[in-house]
Amino acid sequence: MTARRVLSAEISHETNTFSVLRTGMDAYLRRQCYFGDEIAAHMSGTATEIAAHIDAARTYGWELIPTVAAHATPSGMTTAEAWEELCSVVLAGLDTGPVDGIMLALHGAMVTESTQDAEGDLLKRLRDRLGNNVPIAVTLDLHANVTDRMATLADILVPYRTYPHIDQYEVATEAASLLQRAMEKDIKPVTIVARRPTLDGLNHGRTQEGPMVELLARAAEIKAADPSVLEIGLCAGFAWSDIAETGPSVSVTTNGNAAKGRQIAQSLMQFVWNTRAINTVPLLSLSDVAISMKQGQTGNGPLVIGDTTDNPGGGGYGDGVRLLETLIRNGVENAAMAAICDPSVAEHAHAEGIGARIAISLGAKIAPGTYGPPIETDATVIALSQTGAFVCDGPMWANMEVRLGRSALLDISGVKTVIASSNLQITDQQAFKLFGIDPAALDVIAVKSSHHFRAAFQPIACDVVLVDSGCLVSQNYDSFNYKNLRRPIWPLDKNLK
Repeated sequence: MTARRVLSAEISHETNTFSVLRTGMDAYLRRQCYFGDEIAAHMSGTATEIAAHIDAARTYGWELIPTVAAHATPSGMTTAEAWEELCSVVLAGLDTGPVDGIMLALHGAMVTESTQDAEGDLLKRLRDRLGNNVPIAVTLDLHANVTDRMATLADILVPYRTYPHIDQYEVATEAASLLQRAMEKDIKPVTIVARRPTLDGLNHGRTQEGPMVELLARAAEIKAADPSVLEIGLCAGFAWSDIAETGPSVSVTTNGNAAKGRQIAQSLMQFVWNTRAINTVPLLSLSDVAISMKQGQTGNGPLVIGDTTDNPGGGGYGDGVRLLETLIRNGVENAAMAAICDPSVAEHAHAEGIGARIAISLGAKIAPGTYGPPIETDATVIALSQTGAFVCDGPMWANMEVRLGRSALLDISGVKTVIASSNLQITDQQAFKLFGIDPAALDVIAVKSSHHFRAAFQPIACDVVLVDSGCLVSQNYDSFNYKNLRRPIWPLDKNLK
């Protein structure tokens, strides 16, 4: 029997449309961008969706057509030019001959200069070439804004079920098994999506406690009881993408029974609506964090602080310095922070060398009017890295190499601070270990992250808190000028029932 030919691609970007930055090909190349045969060389054996594509091809005897594996740090809209370049690589895979199936690793909250629904646009381009008879399986981030077009054009949607996202490989493996069944004509999948007029919900997607945990359990029960229900996807949405269909959603993939899928999706989505206001991890102010630090440790291990509103993983610029300023002002000892993105300061440190005492103007360079000013001070250069490259040891992105770019470790008034040239959410202890710091030996750790950092840092922490440092990824949605979002919608419109 001739091997089935399956096209594989990843284009992943979580787009904060309120960012003043644009995301070009350079941003994908800095973070992760591999083509053709180099994809397997870099991504086999990692805890990623693409690695699952590669392994599924071996399991099912597919002839895999690798096209692109591109993932940029969340930021502003992808440029029209970059989008066309990435799409053209995927579509070129169809020129190699007929395909039997498609495996896509997408985010679900990607916006470009030319389209508000990038994932739906890519799927439409594929359908225009393939027609409706070639099954397409898509994995999505748990924070996807799942559009009607995505559900219509993809046969199978499988979002992550963990936040922090530590099940990317497993979710893609499940999607591959469904694609195999669809290619064998064992199933005829159809996907329905439901939403409500809410911008927020499911406890921001946290899978440790709260309504997301309860709804995941309900979904698992439904699937276990009814084999015709192939997948139930629960997405918390990404509120900082200003498109019509932003917000939480429930998608249901059934074996040819759209009516059943619609009933299940609407029922579960009503639960999302009813619990929309539940938030189990409120944000502390900078003054509250200062109090927490002064109170000292309540157990073994460091206090870990997530600088959530400057989270590069949500499109934050990563160069906010108000939390660092708070650490310095309160005389915190044995503390470290990673990472403040400031290429000019990193270059200055490299120019002067290890041991140098340098004058710096640190941070708040991209939009200083909203979260400035920079910190003007002196610092000592402790360590340098030409690439800032390290291999994650997990559990998130295990075995993947990521890069801070040309970077430095500075002592700033006693706080060891990682200065990066590439904006990167800190999810792994290796970001500190690269510079000779043992995170477990610290009293205070500050990271630019909202939640993913918990996978690596909570096991060593005495406590974990989130702080609102006044930056771009604010949960005060009234502060944003939404133009495309459907209205009315909660919490912008308060009296919805």
